[in-house]
Amino acid sequence: MSDPSAGDAAQSGLRLNLRIISVVIFNFASYLTIGLPLAVLPGYVHDVMGYSAFWAGLVISLQYFATLLSRPHAGRFADLWGPKKVVIFGLFGALICGICYALAALSSSIPLVSLLLLCLGRVVLGVGQSFAGTGATLWGVGVVGSLHIGRVISWNGIFTYGAMAIGAPLGVAIYMWGGLLLLAAIVIAIALVAIVLAFPRPAVKTSKGKPLPFRAVLGRIWGYGLILAMGSVGFGVIATFITLFYQDKGWQGAAFALTLFSVAFVGTRMLFPNAINRFGGLNVALVCFAVEAFGLLMVWGSWEPWMAKVGALLTGAGFSLVFPAIGVVAVKVVPPQNQGSALATYTAFMDLALGITGPLAGLIMSYAGVPVIYLLSSLLVCLAILATLRLKRVTIA
Repeated sequence: MSDPSAGDAAQSGLRLNLRIISVVIFNFASYLTIGLPLAVLPGYVHDVMGYSAFWAGLVISLQYFATLLSRPHAGRFADLWGPKKVVIFGLFGALICGICYALAALSSSIPLVSLLLLCLGRVVLGVGQSFAGTGATLWGVGVVGSLHIGRVISWNGIFTYGAMAIGAPLGVAIYMWGGLLLLAAIVIAIALVAIVLAFPRPAVKTSKGKPLPFRAVLGRIWGYGLILAMGSVGFGVIATFITLFYQDKGWQGAAFALTLFSVAFVGTRMLFPNAINRFGGLNVALVCFAVEAFGLLMVWGSWEPWMAKVGALLTGAGFSLVFPAIGVVAVKVVPPQNQGSALATYTAFMDLALGITGPLAGLIMSYAGVPVIYLLSSLLVCLAILATLRLKRVTIA
């Protein structure tokens, strides 16, 4: 006989997931506007507009720097205004970005003006994403309760990376069909639809307590953020340099390794949505770091392509739950009225780590070869294990 309580639990879990998805879908829209032009803009700036690879890279990087710098402000305003208003503000950033893309396409005969409009759009998009991403997470927590914050962060990540994975190839197809102007129109349409759907949704209450100053929040969060940064390096070197690793080895199939990494990342979050609640954030983080470190070590030591692919898969699976596992613990060290600031500050450590990893790993590769970055990244993740163990002892004490 089947257990009725198991069915009730499954139905309850489904309802919970649907309530979370109904909110984090707005972050999906935000990231879709990021993913659509991601594979198009570098080639457009370099090949169509005639600017150097430096400017092509800068147009992309401006969004990440804007996101990093605006994260703390996004969290503070989420605490003051409430997450719904912050999400809508962020979606308006995506809308303005789309308008800048359209104006850049229309002014293509004046390359400098077109370039400046693209740069302005990327900066506005970066600010908008930090607001939409932070607000969507806190809105989801407000809808289902702080007990399920790990599940909310996990679903937010699934929709984030799902939007990026869908957006890049879709953006290339749209660009080939109708150029930058059509791509801009799609970005504007996505932002408008998301804004229209967000307005009628009920807001959630914010805590009325006096918020801590940013310095105090940073003082409580930085240890957790540093552990996240060390764990994020593995993600950075796989996503950025696995293609060069395969070229260095003379192998084919780097794209499939990236696919395995992404599938493992999303799949792990979907298979273990309640692991953090059941076993505790720090315990889950320890297991995840161990899997990630082994995966990176396997990539470094691979002498056959299948070993690198398995290593990439393990790295994706291991890193998958690191952000929510540590984040659940981090946001609880501040009062409820500061959870937005705490989450945004914590996320900024990942932004910073990914921003530094690229140029630093590239410098190391130029002197020591490509494979060594995977060994060093594995050692850094092992250091994150030690830091997590120390944090766990302090927490217990």
